[in-house]
Amino acid sequence: MKELINNLKGDKGIWSFVMLLALISFMPVFSASTNLVYVIGKGSTIGYLVKHLVHIFIGFGLIYLVHKVPYHYYRGLSQLALPVVAVLLVYTFFQGTVIDGANASRWIQVPFVGVTFQTSSLAMIVLMIYVARYLAKMQDKEITFKASVFELWIPVFIILALILPANFSTAALIFSMVCMLVFVGRYPLRYLGMVIGIGVTMLVLFVAFAKTFPDAMPNRVDTWMSRIDRFMSDEPNEDDYQIEKAKIAIATGMVYGVGPGKSVQKNFLPQSSSDFIFAIIVEEYGIVGGLAVMGLYLILFFRFLVCAHKAKSIFGKLLIVGLGFPIIFQALINMGVAVELLPVTGQTLPLISSGGSSIWMTCISIGIIISVTKKEEEIAQELAEKEDREAALQQLIDEHILREKQREEAEALGLEPTAAYSIEDRSANPMSAVFGK
Repeated sequence: MKELINNLKGDKGIWSFVMLLALISFMPVFSASTNLVYVIGKGSTIGYLVKHLVHIFIGFGLIYLVHKVPYHYYRGLSQLALPVVAVLLVYTFFQGTVIDGANASRWIQVPFVGVTFQTSSLAMIVLMIYVARYLAKMQDKEITFKASVFELWIPVFIILALILPANFSTAALIFSMVCMLVFVGRYPLRYLGMVIGIGVTMLVLFVAFAKTFPDAMPNRVDTWMSRIDRFMSDEPNEDDYQIEKAKIAIATGMVYGVGPGKSVQKNFLPQSSSDFIFAIIVEEYGIVGGLAVMGLYLILFFRFLVCAHKAKSIFGKLLIVGLGFPIIFQALINMGVAVELLPVTGQTLPLISSGGSSIWMTCISIGIIISVTKKEEEIAQELAEKEDREAALQQLIDEHILREKQREEAEALGLEPTAAYSIEDRSANPMSAVFGK
């Protein structure tokens, strides 16, 4: 175990907090899985726990593999992966699968292995790397709006347009994070304002088209549009049932909670192990547990800031910001939904909620971030070793000069000089006795 830990490169703080969040996830997932067992009527709680363990194990395997790859390789990979992601999103749009009898047009099923996969999660990672690559390339150049539209914003809007019909919350999150990243990357504010205006206009036109021709849009559009309408209205609705149960769970938890596994509302919340797992955490572990989880995400956010500040390259800084900040914002959105600050979005709690693709995509993002910190750590280590070598050599030279000076002073006074240490090899050749024989 010690050897394995020593082989983990990169920021140890990020490693620690990610592992801690993964460990925390097991008890809430195990407790909330009883809802899946009794409502769906198949499997067992141990089975769901083992499944979650496998997802976490694969996730950390991905972190380890991804963090071994030098992060500058992802600059070119993003350009190759973006068209592939667009094709996957088109395929998802037309071939969205059905999970447990419910429409899930955001997912596709991987052939032969029976694993469902949310393509929008992968699209977010590839798109953020692509935007970071563009901003790093243009850092010392003058950015024109016309050029940036073709190189940056058209690919961004194509990906968002493919995600929006099935998943408004993820499309909104990606657009917000892209705007945040280009702001950090010193993209001209006047151009950014124009892009935001264009984005809002396109969204309004899309909603108007969906309202006018409801049969032309997939039924998922009606789902997220109705969620927004229900959130803005005061009339009782389906989402109120979920929010009501979540708030009952939070109120029941009080300060210290009812205890691990003793949640009652997990039996009534439809997505107690994923979308509303934060409510189950607060019910079982109280406000103390909820604040502890929130604190871990905020500390992880602080580590991202520190690592971005330490990164030497602009691309490395933008990678940490572009991939790290969405993890934290997604966690805050999940918590905000549980307390009715935001409408129901379907965003999971990163590294804690059950679900394979959500965990794996989060782990890939963290692996890339650790790859950036690993490179900076290696550079710092090389500089430190170089300084140590130079200091040792300088010390050796200083000692030699001092001894030579002492010898010269002794000879000037007519004293017998003491044996002086010298870096010159003055010893007799041990092979001299056999030379010429």
